[in-house]
Amino acid sequence: MQWFELNDTSRIDSPAMLVYQSRVEENIRQCLSLAKSVELLRPHVKTSKIAEVCQLMLDYGIRKFKCATIAEGEMLGLVNAPDVLLAYQPVGPKADRLFHLVKKFPSTAFSCLVDNPAIANELSEKAVAAGLVLPVYIDLNIGMNRTGVSPDKAWEVYEKIKSLEGLAFAGLHAYDGQIHDKDPEQNRSTALKGFSAVEVLAAALRDAGETGLVIVAGGSVTYPVYREMDVESSPGTFVFWDQGYKTMMPKEPFEFAAIILTRVVSVLENGLVCIDLGHKSVASENPLPRVFFLNEPDAVPVSHSEEHMVVQLPAGKKYEVGAVFYAVPVHICPSISMYEEVSVVNNQAISGTWKVISRNKKITI
Repeated sequence: MQWFELNDTSRIDSPAMLVYQSRVEENIRQCLSLAKSVELLRPHVKTSKIAEVCQLMLDYGIRKFKCATIAEGEMLGLVNAPDVLLAYQPVGPKADRLFHLVKKFPSTAFSCLVDNPAIANELSEKAVAAGLVLPVYIDLNIGMNRTGVSPDKAWEVYEKIKSLEGLAFAGLHAYDGQIHDKDPEQNRSTALKGFSAVEVLAAALRDAGETGLVIVAGGSVTYPVYREMDVESSPGTFVFWDQGYKTMMPKEPFEFAAIILTRVVSVLENGLVCIDLGHKSVASENPLPRVFFLNEPDAVPVSHSEEHMVVQLPAGKKYEVGAVFYAVPVHICPSISMYEEVSVVNNQAISGTWKVISRNKKITI
């Protein structure tokens, strides 16, 4: 049997997300071995959204985390994570929820992003009213053009934060998720070019008296760059890995740890079969193929709809209705969020389930 195959699939309804615990733990160990120090590692939890996976990272000594939603923040509070950065500027009711989160989990140090003086004002007013001091990082736009202020215009935001009660300047945040080249040296060059503006701003802040300045930078693609620096780096996908990153970054040591079990539901003509892996069960923002089949690497998805995926089999291959395929998503992060729970695999058998607790917009807050 191959490592991904289960001894018995007869009682597992499909599609089902399988998480291989020993491989998750090995990926965590590999990530730690690559980091300059555990103090400079701040993993993003948006990939797993699972409290048990966060607990595994805590068990291995990781103490700082990044999240994208209030639900993910609450999940981290539930496992007593010491340090959590909400990598989002909280606007409207989300700001109220953040302060509720801070009060509910006093043993967790929460912080958030700001790129706008008006939002800094609002957060200040809410913090003062709540009797709290909220650490905030300035979110910098270094090329992704999604959120953040340009580093050369960030001084206004910095001065605003420093002038306000209830806020504490925590540092700088820079995410370069636009970098996705298959050439690692090109990724490095692009990352360093974008980060140079952050370094200029950081130097000016240090000159202004900001000692011990914290910089949180990068994601999975640029982790190889920032893990060599004295900045906090934020990979996320490493816990599960996926086909997209395996193709783009083949030299990284991480292995697949989350796989979708899917079945043939109809056998068509001309070497085509239909499996029960529709848009609702695997991330579909990328063009086909969207998945890679471990037990049939040359099978190619040719069409996709809400509940079905049609697959072209290699010449001469035949599968009957009910046959199992093991599919690795091209993009695991949104694929995980499509499942209420995952089946945990140990020793090629299901040993339990983990709830994908922060897939919803809220847990209790």
